[in-house]
Amino acid sequence: MARSRLTPERESELYEAVLDLLREVGYDGLTMDAVAGRTHSSKATLYRQWGSKPELVAKALRHNKPAGLAEIDTGSLRGDFHAMLERTDDCQMEKDSALMRGLAHAVHENPELHRALRELLIEPEMSEFDEVLRRAVDRGEVSADNPALKLLPHMLFGAFVARPLIEDRPVDRAFLAVYVDAVVLPSLGV
Repeated sequence: MARSRLTPERESELYEAVLDLLREVGYDGLTMDAVAGRTHSSKATLYRQWGSKPELVAKALRHNKPAGLAEIDTGSLRGDFHAMLERTDDCQMEKDSALMRGLAHAVHENPELHRALRELLIEPEMSEFDEVLRRAVDRGEVSADNPALKLLPHMLFGAFVARPLIEDRPVDRAFLAVYVDAVVLPSLGV
């Protein structure tokens, strides 16, 4: 799909508006009309640039993520995990967690959204995460046949879902640091 001449600043503004609308009205309530109105753009421009609402949402979420997980290389897996945690603050983490919990329901009812999120957000992020884990295996920190390697995304996502349900508290960096040290790293034999 041909990209129009949006500046990076304008593209960032559009993505922020999409995320704000998602937080305000949820995925089902978000419309291209609302995005166009909020961003003072035309629906035609939005469809030409992103093709569909699911693609726009997935790209907005991807844009909001810290870039370059694969670039983190502290020399140890523990150091890499803690460096990842340092890339966001508690306020942003709480907002992102609420957004993802809200989208979890919409994904089950919208296969196109599920496809877009997997293709544009989850798979690229998992590929970068796999690179961090591959380096840990290459350094000899983790056995290549450790079954927990394939379950790490499940463990980490589980922390984001479980803490608010069990403790009625948001996930924050302090919680995740303890979780990584007490659950994730021991499961990998680190």
